[in-house]
Amino acid sequence: MGCMSSKRVIYVTPPRPTQSYGGQPPEPERKFENIDEVTTALALDGLETSNLILGIDFTRSNKWTGATSFHGRSLHHSGDEQNPYEQAISVIGRTLSGFHDNNLIPCFGFGDASTLDRDIFSFYPDKRICNGFEEVLKRYKELVPHLKLSGPTSFAPIIEMAITIVEQSDCQYHVLVIIADGPVTGAKGSWDPSPLEEETINAIVNAREYPLTIIVVGVGDGPWDTMKNVLGHPSFVNFTEIMSKDMDISRKEAAFARAALRGIPSQYKATLKRQKLGRPSGQAIVRVPLPPPPTSKHPQPSSFHPSESDFDGHNVPTGTSQPASSMSDDHDHKFCAGLNRLIDFFADFVDLFHYEKWKRDPRPIFPSFNISFHYIPNDSTSVVLFGFQLFT
Repeated sequence: MGCMSSKRVIYVTPPRPTQSYGGQPPEPERKFENIDEVTTALALDGLETSNLILGIDFTRSNKWTGATSFHGRSLHHSGDEQNPYEQAISVIGRTLSGFHDNNLIPCFGFGDASTLDRDIFSFYPDKRICNGFEEVLKRYKELVPHLKLSGPTSFAPIIEMAITIVEQSDCQYHVLVIIADGPVTGAKGSWDPSPLEEETINAIVNAREYPLTIIVVGVGDGPWDTMKNVLGHPSFVNFTEIMSKDMDISRKEAAFARAALRGIPSQYKATLKRQKLGRPSGQAIVRVPLPPPPTSKHPQPSSFHPSESDFDGHNVPTGTSQPASSMSDDHDHKFCAGLNRLIDFFADFVDLFHYEKWKRDPRPIFPSFNISFHYIPNDSTSVVLFGFQLFT
């Protein structure tokens, strides 16, 4: 159910020739000195146009999967030094900028507390599209301090959003780049695909009917085995592995750009042969992105009503609470902020505990805990009695 075509084309992959004993070894992979050389190589390989779409992972695991590769900081840490997400955006953007028809880059986030595994959010409330990768980086830095990292992880919503964009552009060729710190959330204690993995696989299969290339960039410490197993068809490139090599920065950036984008020209030419361009079917799933989270200084509400969606899928039963009118606004705000920080601390502790277990046994697991609390109001103080239970 993709972009319609009046001609059926069947492709037969010829068998790979075997290397005979004593034959010439294959030519070594060309080493590129800088991004400009990679851009030139893409053009020589036949790439004429490429419209970029970006999807950024804002799941909670970003807080600790930079333990080794990013000096123990969150992968979304914002400072003078670019974080891995900013580096990857910059390299991909600079490499493909010459192939953009209009320099517009639709950007979306997923996995935060507002989207979880069900939706994506646009970088702007009015769904405005970023003009060039420089604006992408600027808007990313504006959003990051106000995002509540959550999860679980699913690539299905962002892939379906990309299909929607392709359809609405009269089936022009696009490249979806998903930058993520880990795989789609798997099934607990099972090697069978989880519902989220099945949704992602189905979205990938549907995307093959469109002039759309999907590239997944892995940032952080990994591991990446399950990512490769689930994705299969889309290109996957390990950003951390390439950028940790012992070579100067321009060569590392060129190596990453080449690894991530080298398959685009052949897929673009295959799209031309299969006559996918300019033939929208009008039958694709239409995704509508959510607005981004508020960027006010105090995004938390004045009264605290915990729900399942607030805690990354953790089971957090609500306790009793007094109406906000029984406390001053300032007192209420401080109390709620402190309570949120305490629950975030427990959530981070549980997730890190299970992450350490996962490194020893990489079968997918869902960390979970219960917090029960009873609020005792007072004119000048507030007392909360906590009970904490960890499920391993």
